[in-house]
Amino acid sequence: MWTIILVAVIVVATAGLVYAGFYFYGVAIKRAPKEFLAKTPDLKVDPPVAGASWGEGAEWISRQHFREVELRSDDGLKLKGYFLPSERAEGRTAIIAHGYSGKGKDMGATAKIYYEHSGYNVLIPDARGHGQSEGDYIGFGWPERRDYLKWIEFVLRETGPQAQIVLHGVSMGGATVLMASGEELPPQVKAVVADCGYSSVKAQLSYQLRRMYHLPGFPFIHFASLITRIRAGYFFGEASALKQVRKAKVPIPFIHGDADKFVPFFMMEELYQACSAPKDKMVVHGAGHGLAYDTDKFKYIARVDNFIARYVR
Repeated sequence: MWTIILVAVIVVATAGLVYAGFYFYGVAIKRAPKEFLAKTPDLKVDPPVAGASWGEGAEWISRQHFREVELRSDDGLKLKGYFLPSERAEGRTAIIAHGYSGKGKDMGATAKIYYEHSGYNVLIPDARGHGQSEGDYIGFGWPERRDYLKWIEFVLRETGPQAQIVLHGVSMGGATVLMASGEELPPQVKAVVADCGYSSVKAQLSYQLRRMYHLPGFPFIHFASLITRIRAGYFFGEASALKQVRKAKVPIPFIHGDADKFVPFFMMEELYQACSAPKDKMVVHGAGHGLAYDTDKFKYIARVDNFIARYVR
């Protein structure tokens, strides 16, 4: 009798955890409107992770003549991007990565900095599972790191071997470019700018599980990770910006607001300490998630510009 009861308890508990894994996959990973963001007080903005500069950027984007470009990912997805050449570029190009549940054209404020202030060409892709790109799941930067190698190849074809490329990402985009930094990048990639990126998918989702649901990471994250491996092809544990920056050779400035409640501020220090490449860190006091530029635009532009100028001619 006790054996039957024990087996029944194990079966019920396992079924509950599998259900929880599918639930959290649907909430966080599956391509769908992310209603929970609107219910999170410090992220209650539209689009997610956007401050006052989003309107400035959107207005700027509307006045530009971006060329829509397209490529195929290694796993066959059609990915869309938007390219804006500059007559002043001389081969310099910024590839800008947007945040979770956003799209490329949300990054107008950052694109404006590179295009107008620095005279770069600008490429703003829609990540897989976002915008006009195909994909029914969000990769949190891990499969996207390989997509960014494709976008780098596009820029090299477009501008030639004299290209000088900067990757710049915010939030999930920050994690994406950090994950790309650990790959074998061509020498034309001169710097990777990471604004409020997380250390790993497992750490970020575990943090949010505690914060939003008051649940421990184990065993819920592990079951959600298994479902994600089956549905999207990756485990949370392998999707680590922390591991990637240990291999990085490209220079990286890290940016983070010390009032960030979505991607905790301590993650920047973990990433900074793990990075063996040339590096810098900029702490923006009082800045919430994705709001470093809004909080101190002059400092943001100056620090990024000064760092990149060491490596881009």
